[in-house]
Amino acid sequence: MAQLDDEDERAILLALLEARPSRMTWPQIASEVTLRGSASALWDEAFPPMLDGVNDAEGLIAQSRTRLAEWAESDFELLTVLDPDYPLALREIHQIPPFLFIRGKLNCEELAVSVVGSRDASARGVDIAGRIAQGLVERGISVLSGLAAGIDTAAHTAALKVGGRPIGVIGTGIKGVYPAANRSLHLDVAKAGALISQFWPDAPPRKQNFPMRNATMSGLGRVSIVVEAGENSGARIQARVAVEHGRPVILTDLVVAATDWAKALIGRPGVYQAGGIVEAMDIVDQVTSASSDDFSWPSLTDLASR
Repeated sequence: MAQLDDEDERAILLALLEARPSRMTWPQIASEVTLRGSASALWDEAFPPMLDGVNDAEGLIAQSRTRLAEWAESDFELLTVLDPDYPLALREIHQIPPFLFIRGKLNCEELAVSVVGSRDASARGVDIAGRIAQGLVERGISVLSGLAAGIDTAAHTAALKVGGRPIGVIGTGIKGVYPAANRSLHLDVAKAGALISQFWPDAPPRKQNFPMRNATMSGLGRVSIVVEAGENSGARIQARVAVEHGRPVILTDLVVAATDWAKALIGRPGVYQAGGIVEAMDIVDQVTSASSDDFSWPSLTDLASR
């Protein structure tokens, strides 16, 4: 395939996601494209060129070009793994999303911490989430959460109240709002920080979207703080995948007392139990005090002895 411009490469990436050659997953496609530095190279390997040019019998590349043209007129931005501004932190995880749709502004080297937990939060959990979010803002750290009800809403609301920078990673397309009651919060988060989706713009909330969303939040954040959660909470998924990513996890006493999965994580490298807000923020301070040049997503077990 001849040398292509950025928009051609983007169109071919989207076409690959539709075609899924050899039944590759989206993260596998994203990784292979990143490895080659080109979507067209992977396309030509999967669909060897014809004598008269590109092998695209189903017209997927042309359809993708039409999509890109439509999105260019929308109120959101498309960022792909081919773009230099794609977040560096997400390039480190094997669940790497091939693209992100963004309202607002996402900085590729942004320092962010996830604050997550139960949708059915207690008054104490809501208070803790808000105070942790405020502490992060005071330290110049962006507040990551999923814009769900409960803990997520409390964290983002508190961050906005004190003039912080929220980052919302949602489980629908960028045009969607879930839950519907958080429509105004979506708008406020996009205005003050960034609203992010890794799904097609019109995608509805599907059960399988939320674990994928949690993996992306873990990847984007330096630390995941689980404030309050149940046995089957999505926060449980984020805690486990964060351990897999080598990101530190902070579990409050609320979570450890209430769930078997949190008890099982205690003692794993990089997992901490915080007896209060001060202790949680002290761990955050220790983790984020490492310079960006020296930090390589360690387990940080040595911090426990400090």
